[in-house]
Amino acid sequence: MKTAVVTDSTAYLTEDERARYNIRMVPLSVNLEDGTYEEEVTITASEFYEKVRNAKAFPKTTQPPVGKFVELFEELSKDYDEIVTIHLSSGISGTYQGAVQAGDMVDNIDVYAFDSEVACSVQGMFVIEAAKMAEQGASAKEILAKLDDLKESMDAYFIVDDLAHLQRGGRLSAAAALIGGLLQVKPILHFVDTKIVPFEKIRTRKKALRRVEELIAAAVENYGSLQATVIHSNCEEEGQAWMAQLQKDYPTVDFTFSYFGPVIATHLGEGALALGWMKKE
Repeated sequence: MKTAVVTDSTAYLTEDERARYNIRMVPLSVNLEDGTYEEEVTITASEFYEKVRNAKAFPKTTQPPVGKFVELFEELSKDYDEIVTIHLSSGISGTYQGAVQAGDMVDNIDVYAFDSEVACSVQGMFVIEAAKMAEQGASAKEILAKLDDLKESMDAYFIVDDLAHLQRGGRLSAAAALIGGLLQVKPILHFVDTKIVPFEKIRTRKKALRRVEELIAAAVENYGSLQATVIHSNCEEEGQAWMAQLQKDYPTVDFTFSYFGPVIATHLGEGALALGWMKKE
């Protein structure tokens, strides 16, 4: 049984990671004043931040056309028996639904879609686990069972500087954005039932970071060892410093460092930091 693994660009896996684990990627796009770009293909995160800093129009994001998935799935059907395709949360993008639809349109290979219910490098953890299992000959159903098990331990918390980006992009209610703006708080956000919702409202960024540290401490106590990721939105120095402290405080956790690429950064803005994790296999 040969199983292919597909994801979208919001997993923010490096080219080396995709090549090493034989992962196929379908990009989402970001629409800027000077044109439309496929993230991780025709625009990098640093180029995106440079372009939008002085832009007059707010960027918009677009999910991949269903045809892109159909084309890839048909190509993979020549060499594989089945496909596991893993995507960002269905509550913030139609990408997962597009992959499901494309799977129904391809006759000569079985396609199994997985809603990560998260995004960014936490989503990437699911993808790499799936790819490792596929390399060892696991079937799609075996892979999905493992991903469902990992999802039980998965959590992610986001600290944003400005809720207006999320509200403007339709990923957060106007009421939640208004409350955050009026009180000048640093809200901690997380995913609940595939949607981004406020977790707690904290007065300062420093206290928000400490609160997220309390949450990972509880997860370490519960699971013993974790794989975790620190994610930054064009605040790399601050993110690296935070990860260095976390590595010192939680030696049983395997940390990686990642970034919010153009599509997710459109909704979070610059200065966002996140910490996500799941149990380590």
